[in-house]
Amino acid sequence: MSEGKQRRIIIVGAAGRDFHNFNTFYRDNPQYKVVAFTAAQIPDIADRKYPASLAGSLYPDGIPIHAQDELESLIKKLDVDECVFSYSDVPYPFVMGMGAKVNAAGADFSMMGHKNTAIKSTKPVIAVGAIRTGCGKSQTSRRIAEILMGMGLRVIAIRHPMPYGDLAAQKVQRFAALEDLVKHKCTIEEMEEYEPHIVRGNVIYAGVDYEAILRAAENDPAGCDVILWDGGNNDFSFYKPDLMVTVVDPHRPGHELSYYPGEVTLRMADVVVINKIDSADFENIQTVRRNIERVNPKATVVDAASTLSVTDPSLIKGKRVLVIEDGPTLTHGEMKIGAGVVAARQFGAAEIIDPREFAVGKLAETYRIYPGIGKLLPAMGYGEQQMKDLSATIDRTDCDTVVIATPIDLQRVIKISKPCTRVGYDLQEIGKPDLEMVLDGFVKKFVKK
Repeated sequence: MSEGKQRRIIIVGAAGRDFHNFNTFYRDNPQYKVVAFTAAQIPDIADRKYPASLAGSLYPDGIPIHAQDELESLIKKLDVDECVFSYSDVPYPFVMGMGAKVNAAGADFSMMGHKNTAIKSTKPVIAVGAIRTGCGKSQTSRRIAEILMGMGLRVIAIRHPMPYGDLAAQKVQRFAALEDLVKHKCTIEEMEEYEPHIVRGNVIYAGVDYEAILRAAENDPAGCDVILWDGGNNDFSFYKPDLMVTVVDPHRPGHELSYYPGEVTLRMADVVVINKIDSADFENIQTVRRNIERVNPKATVVDAASTLSVTDPSLIKGKRVLVIEDGPTLTHGEMKIGAGVVAARQFGAAEIIDPREFAVGKLAETYRIYPGIGKLLPAMGYGEQQMKDLSATIDRTDCDTVVIATPIDLQRVIKISKPCTRVGYDLQEIGKPDLEMVLDGFVKKFVKK
């Protein structure tokens, strides 16, 4: 780089890792000029700005956010030197295809690692990540919190960002009661991640500025002994972990070595949880075991089941059911089977109804963008219109019963006129070693009593 010449940067992201990379490395660095963010994966976040109040003194006008499909033209129009890839849960061919587009347009292509982006906490940190969306990170995080709280420790959870609204207002968000979900105008996706922590009695933070969030969590009025990073997609932690736990999924064998940055989380792991052993094929489980041994033989491997509970099994047996699963797990997570499908099969559903012909509005658009979803209904709720379209799609679908397999009760946030039953799922370790053994060692080493 020529002396005195700022390097011009576009951060390629999806309203999460991109903002974190900017905040930790670029925000106060005069050697660089971030001229734009581009946005993907999340609907309706393009054509906005990263606000000046978050962008710092070098960016008094904020930073524009463009749709990702404008990237190549932006590189030329804005005389860009480098594009920094900053989002998660994408296959390697996609990443390198993006790199080819960027290079062909004349710019360098890069990805940032832990050294320049991970923040050090004053408290012990356990980070939970995964190799794909939908592996069971959240249920693993809940299990870890449950064990630590059983030891009398005060656990503060911090969730990977999902800032889809007013970014300035979402700088630091604290959730200690269900009323806080309303206060912060949470989407369905956000409620699915925050509510399970709240109802179990631990505080959870999220937002945009993850150093400010960490400092608030460390000094939370409820007290804090351990920070629990509850990861999103298959991203690696924003904080330097003292214990890194990565969840893998034998329903998608091989994905642990073919998705970015999921393989990063696997290689970084101190502990690898093989989840869903109860519903996966033996050969797929063995494939995952071999891949763990290949890239991270020193990791402790914990076997686990994703155990199901159903509020009213009689509403499944012999019924024609509509199955609603977590939205991102079905979309960019590419899952073809979730807890709702497993429950429908176990409890004797006569038929799983295909909702695609009944989909309206933004739900119909979701099926066009992600044709591989199949005959499951993703609980899309990034905004008010999507929630209305979700409700209308459920109402139009010709079924006897709605099987809700989302982490929150959808009936609390949208109107459902049909009979409903809820599917819950929790992590249950199988044999030894288990998470209690792992956490006992962690507490003895890192937690000051």
